[in-house]
Amino acid sequence: MTVQTHPVDHDLVRAAADVARARCRGDNHTVAAAARAQDGRVITAVNAYHFTGGPCAELVLIGAAAAQGAYDLDTIVAVGDRDRGVVPPCGRCRQVLLDYFPALKVIVGEGDRIRAVPITDLLPESYVWADHQHDAE
Repeated sequence: MTVQTHPVDHDLVRAAADVARARCRGDNHTVAAAARAQDGRVITAVNAYHFTGGPCAELVLIGAAAAQGAYDLDTIVAVGDRDRGVVPPCGRCRQVLLDYFPALKVIVGEGDRIRAVPITDLLPESYVWADHQHDAE
C-alpha cells in the first residue's frame, strides 16, 4: 500500500499542543485534538478518560464541532499531554472518523516526520458504515 501525503497544517498541531498543555490535567484528560473545518475554523477538544472506555479526544471533537455547526472537517490531529507529541488515532476513532468524514486528512507521525494522510490510508479494506444505510425516500 502506498501512503498518500498532504501538506501538514502546523497551526493545527500547535493548537492541539497548546490545549494539551493548558487543559490536560491528571488522568482524566491526557490527549487534546484539533480539527480544521472546511470553513477554516479550528475546533479543539480533550479526551474524557473513564475506565468504561470514555471517549477519545477525536470523538469529543466530533461532538464539539457539531455543537458549533461545523459538520465538514478537513484535517484532524491529536497531541498527548506532557509534550508527548502527535498521537495517532486508535482503531475505534479511525473507523468513526472514516464514517463521518471519508475525505478527512489525519496528521500522524513523530517529530520532524509528521505527515497528513487520508483517513482511508489509516484504515484500508475498511467496513463502510454508509453501505448499510437506506436512502431516505
